[in-house]
Amino acid sequence: MSFTNAPVTRSLVYGLVAFSIGASLLDIKHYFYILIDIHIWRFHQAWRAFIYQLCYTNSSEVLFAAMTLYNMRTVEHLWGSRKYASFIIVTFLITSICTPTFLTLGLRPLTFGFFNYLPAGPTPTIFGILAQYHAMIPHMYKYRLATSASPPTNEQFQGLTFSNKSYIYLLAVQLALFQWPGSLLGALMGWILGYAWRVEALPPSLTKWRLPGWMVGIRTQRRSEEFEGLRRRLEGEGTSSATATGVQSQSDGDVGRRRTMGQQIMDQFRGAF
Repeated sequence: MSFTNAPVTRSLVYGLVAFSIGASLLDIKHYFYILIDIHIWRFHQAWRAFIYQLCYTNSSEVLFAAMTLYNMRTVEHLWGSRKYASFIIVTFLITSICTPTFLTLGLRPLTFGFFNYLPAGPTPTIFGILAQYHAMIPHMYKYRLATSASPPTNEQFQGLTFSNKSYIYLLAVQLALFQWPGSLLGALMGWILGYAWRVEALPPSLTKWRLPGWMVGIRTQRRSEEFEGLRRRLEGEGTSSATATGVQSQSDGDVGRRRTMGQQIMDQFRGAF
């Protein structure tokens, strides 16, 4: 019941856990991370860019990622499953290309090979969703944690202020720092892309593109037929009501006219007597 009206989030969480467990059981985790000097420059394995976000290589990252995705399911509730899935696919593809490219051609040469490792996991995509969550979902309440032993007052309070959204940010920050600097780079790329989507800085062909409805369980033709049938039924009821109202008004008018003629005749007799 916790995944009600969030089928895309449910698929993401279950798929992430299943892929991560499968990679461990099949002993193929070494295919999902990227070492620039070996995998890209020496062996030219560019295909790794399109699979490194499919799973994580340790259980801690899987747990934190699943919790973060679950708590951000509100974005799917507000957007709808079709738009949410379309955003995830666009974010996945762009970050899969841009993050390794930026690391290979920009960051690694500038740092003389210090930035050479890109860990496995959909951290860029998760941070793209987090950017939407930060902008769309308001906090419900705030609370304070005092850092001093003196009694707190409003004028001289010493401590930290948190909201009900803070623990989600803490989960995401921990996810970004698990295998830094590579994981931190992926988180920054995902956040930048999510913000660019938010302010419509990306081409309209990307922000307006949508998956076919049937891929997320939406049967567009069936719903259109249902709405059309409902519209016709409402129109029929409206026509029947209007006809009945017209007949009733006409009957009342006839009665009014008969009463008026009778009153005239009575007036004539009254005048005669």
